[in-house]
Amino acid sequence: MKKRFFYILFFLPFFAWAQAGTMEVFIPARPGPAIVPGSEELARAFRELRLGMDLEELKKALAGDGLFEFRGDRDVSFLPAKEENLVETTGLSFIRRAFFQLREGRVFIMAFSLDPSMIDHYSVFTSLIEKYGEPVLLNPREAIWENGETRISIERPLTVKYIDMTVFKAIMGEAKAEEAAEVFRRRGFLDEF
Repeated sequence: MKKRFFYILFFLPFFAWAQAGTMEVFIPARPGPAIVPGSEELARAFRELRLGMDLEELKKALAGDGLFEFRGDRDVSFLPAKEENLVETTGLSFIRRAFFQLREGRVFIMAFSLDPSMIDHYSVFTSLIEKYGEPVLLNPREAIWENGETRISIERPLTVKYIDMTVFKAIMGEAKAEEAAEVFRRRGFLDEF
């Protein structure tokens, strides 16, 4: 019975095709070179905005992009403790807000907070999988694609981040060195007793 059911389901379309009197044979077109999911290098840019650009280039690119409501220097902050700049601007359409963090005058983080009423997490996630393959890290809070130079992540709430990993690793190394120095100073203080 199972075998008979299988044949009916499998051959039914062919029987219907033959009954219609159509004698054409469908031969699929020879496929061209296929795009393999994950075959692209991780992007270091979104539109004209890219990791590594300087502050003036960033301001010019934001001012010329109709997707952002960049107000010039009013959207630029200086973080004196870290000698870093932060550019925060509102977006239009799919982007609610955009953040750019600069170190030594160069963009090393770009974060785009997306509008979930315009675009959904799943669409962004599947688009990135099609371009870059499976993420190296996936959990309920974030999905991360990373190579030695760049990290792209989707975080909740719906935010897409680009990070220059060379600069990020240097900052993490500095933080670890500072933490180790603090532990050493603390141990020295405690040894005074």
